[in-house]
Amino acid sequence: MTSDLVPLEQHRADVLAACAQVPRRVITVPVLEAHGAVLAEDVVSAVDVPVCANSAMDGYAVRRADVLGASAERPVTLPVADDVPAGRTDRVTLAPGTAVRLMTGAPVPEGADAVIPVEVTDRGTDQVRLHQEPRPHAHVRPAGDDVRRGETVLAAGTRVDARVLALLVSVGRPQVAVVAPPRVTVLTTGDELLEPGALAAHGQVVDSNGPMLVAALREHGFPALRARAAGDDEAAFERTLTELVEGCDVLVTTGGVSAGAYDVVKAVLSRGGRATFRGVAMQPGKPQGFGVLDAADGRRVPVLTLPGNPVSAMVSYLVFVLPVLRRLAAHPAGPGAADGDEVLAVADEGWRTSAGRTQLARVTLHQDAGEWHLRLAGGQGSHMLGALAAADALAVVPATTEEVRPGTRLTCLPLRPLATLPTSSRPTPTQESRR
Repeated sequence: MTSDLVPLEQHRADVLAACAQVPRRVITVPVLEAHGAVLAEDVVSAVDVPVCANSAMDGYAVRRADVLGASAERPVTLPVADDVPAGRTDRVTLAPGTAVRLMTGAPVPEGADAVIPVEVTDRGTDQVRLHQEPRPHAHVRPAGDDVRRGETVLAAGTRVDARVLALLVSVGRPQVAVVAPPRVTVLTTGDELLEPGALAAHGQVVDSNGPMLVAALREHGFPALRARAAGDDEAAFERTLTELVEGCDVLVTTGGVSAGAYDVVKAVLSRGGRATFRGVAMQPGKPQGFGVLDAADGRRVPVLTLPGNPVSAMVSYLVFVLPVLRRLAAHPAGPGAADGDEVLAVADEGWRTSAGRTQLARVTLHQDAGEWHLRLAGGQGSHMLGALAAADALAVVPATTEEVRPGTRLTCLPLRPLATLPTSSRPTPTQESRR
């Protein structure tokens, strides 16, 4: 490995350590807005769940003593004293020697100690023939059967998925304290950049990095805004930087971090040691920078400076920015770039690598006989968005590897859900066109 380059793993650890000094932001939100966030408090139930005994079946509430010995051959007939649908709120008492017809979820009348399912009756409405002797408390859900009032049902640190949200609503929480997902602003730099929607002329480039990174951030559940691209004037960039830091929790920049004469991000943030810039032993994405800036209101705002080539920017986002955001949001740190698990895949073709650098190759995946296989998605240049768009994963080629040979097994970070990828042994037409 080139002596002046920092290993990818070390750079990621250094970035995470620098951002560890930034406190997580806690907010209280209406319960329905908590989905996707992480609880910042333990949750105690305000009620029993269910709040009263209710029926697990459509059927008839009875006193079990009234129907002992009931069977298909010797049914017991009882008058039906009442109908109780789900949602009825008055209290009903079951008189001895009668039955009450119930719907699933309806409150069980006081005095009843079992429910006989409608399927083992003649479904009568004035009187009912019961063809079964119920077990004690059959089909009765007791009050507090799921959750008891005063019980701690969720611990701080729990991520609110659909199931957890249902429990929060059930235990009577109108609002809840959560770790706020960090608000991210993306700033691209370069005099050559045009706003999205424009057609580039000679010497010009449309800003694809800003929209790409904002979209990726939103796909991963983080609120994100794109700032209008900044030029290469240092004084103007300093003013833009000061303004943007006041309105975000994390600032991500792209471009201007190499060693050129117009690398404005590096020039401005190097003053006073506000950010560290270095070469990272990775391909693509060698020039990287990071730091923590002071906002006027006392907040500490991480800044992560990424390269300007679009593939380099996206790969850098996945391996450096995303872990920082997950930590600030208190999310479990997943190994995959798309919140998926790492997968091991067999190379169906070989290629040369840059020894001394970890290569993150854009590859397509398909499964054959339960094993994943990979092929290069196309050109691997750091400017090639076509291959990036076609890729299913990033294949991690260790820095010690000089050549990937057919049959080599590589760890891959999925870019798409694995369930959407081909499972046949032959490439699909879409894959064929990507080569």
